[in-house]
Amino acid sequence: MAIASELARSGDEVTLIGAGAARDATPYRFVAGRAIGREHFERFPALPLLRGETAWEDLSFVPGLLWHYRPKQYDVTVTCSFPFTNIALRRATLTGKRPAHIFVTQNGDWPAYCQDAEFKLFDCDGLVCINPDYFERNSANYRSALIPNGVDTARFTPEGARREIPSIAAGRPIILMVSALIASKNVADGIRAVAAIPDATLVVAGDGPLRKDIHGLAERLLPGRFQNINVTPDEMPALYRSADVFLHLSRDESFGNVYIEALACGLPLVTYDSPRTRWILGDEAFYVAAEETAAVTAQVQAALTDKGQGLKRRVASAKKFDWSSIAGRYREFFAEVIAERK
Repeated sequence: MAIASELARSGDEVTLIGAGAARDATPYRFVAGRAIGREHFERFPALPLLRGETAWEDLSFVPGLLWHYRPKQYDVTVTCSFPFTNIALRRATLTGKRPAHIFVTQNGDWPAYCQDAEFKLFDCDGLVCINPDYFERNSANYRSALIPNGVDTARFTPEGARREIPSIAAGRPIILMVSALIASKNVADGIRAVAAIPDATLVVAGDGPLRKDIHGLAERLLPGRFQNINVTPDEMPALYRSADVFLHLSRDESFGNVYIEALACGLPLVTYDSPRTRWILGDEAFYVAAEETAAVTAQVQAALTDKGQGLKRRVASAKKFDWSSIAGRYREFFAEVIAERK
């Protein structure tokens, strides 16, 4: 959506086919498709091509996509969904040439490098690698570009409204996690770490199939000090501003837009140390060296002492990820791929 907005503002004709509701005053053309939300598929079986709830959701989106999609109207198509949306956009056409197809590794690069099962069906004309690991692994096999994700630095700022969090005592430090409730996000580790900090409250924004387990653990370890909420994208800047520390403990995050959103809002960040997080955040994080509860707790406590000392530095660091410049890099890559196919 951010890329579509920036490209449309620069004069390109952009159509976004999506399952969500239309937003007011978007510069791109929005076409509403339909999809069944992934939460409805949490108990569905895992099968080849349908290995989880996100694949089932992707399958439910394809009929609406194909109903609206007219290949001859476009020079390039873009998705980060595999397998079904990727396959649908690469389908053969009865008349004319299929537009160039770009795949973005937002949800991982495994479709590009796996060579078994349904992954043999993957292909694209251009691959956007959102971190250096993906670029190194795939650039020999696909026309690739290393382009990070971005942030709207006009919206995500330290200044502005804050979101009221119900049932939180005044003056109590707020630790924020923005995360799906799935195993790879390690929300349970965040609960254990914050439990060791007296009076601190953990707020988790997100939902997922592990909600029952997460709520049960929080009731035992953080009674009265845990909130699980859902917020709309428009509410996210105010949510970041309401927190004292941002905590993110995913070990295998493709990029993590939440990193730069929190950074742009001036929040001190606590995350695991890795080459990928260092590439994104540089020195602007409180890094956890070991996957131990005590180590996470110690860095959260250290971040709580920041008290805004590094705020200006963090905000300045986020500027290089502004969507206006990131979208320009996308457009350059699109032009390269389109020219290659002519």
